[in-house]
Amino acid sequence: MDYGHDFAGLTAVVTGAGSGIGLATAQQLAARGATVFGFDIAAGDMAGVATWVSCDIGDSASVAAAFTSLSKLDILINNAGISAVGSVETATDEEWARVLNVNVVGLARTSRNALPLLRKSSVAAIVNTCSVAATAGIPMRAIYSATKGAVLSLTMAMANDFLADGIRVNCVNPGTADTPWVKRLLSQAADPVLERAKLEARQPMGRLVSADEVASAICYLASPAQGSTTGTSLAIDGGMQGLRIPK
Repeated sequence: MDYGHDFAGLTAVVTGAGSGIGLATAQQLAARGATVFGFDIAAGDMAGVATWVSCDIGDSASVAAAFTSLSKLDILINNAGISAVGSVETATDEEWARVLNVNVVGLARTSRNALPLLRKSSVAAIVNTCSVAATAGIPMRAIYSATKGAVLSLTMAMANDFLADGIRVNCVNPGTADTPWVKRLLSQAADPVLERAKLEARQPMGRLVSADEVASAICYLASPAQGSTTGTSLAIDGGMQGLRIPK
């Protein structure tokens, strides 16, 4: 597929680039001319697509060390994240601390370390991977939903804070995507086939969102062609947030 070369000469960092949405984003950025660095705890499948940089966004020292490998940066895709299953009744303090540390503070860590380089770019952009869970009540995802609500608010705050620096900040809100991460969650269910059918049915289009569809939206927001787009959240959720289908 020919995506054009709107990222030619630009350098991008994608966190969680080893698989799923992160890998699809790295692939599309590279296809469109970007030099891509994948920050992840493992290389996954990014060989030939991105340069793997070992990075645990849950650890400040690891994030700081990862950025020492870069001399320039134009685009930061804050995609890495983790989940947890349960309600506030079952969630433990340890789970709250673990997921918040990665999904919210981890995003802040990578952004903080990226800012000195992004400020030198004339087309700087940050895109955060949020979720429909930030704007719709998803059953048994209390901690995850809370962190994604924070990411949505943080995206707006960052967009304002760095407006004067010329750094655009936006986020995507995917619905349930067909990724290895979701497949792992389904594998833990008593009836994975039934649970997948339920996930597909709750999205009005009747299927899971693809990683490539989310990646395409991320690239749209990151592209220099969208120089007037900042402080925006873009839903890629099969209509889950806004549509109500008669039964």
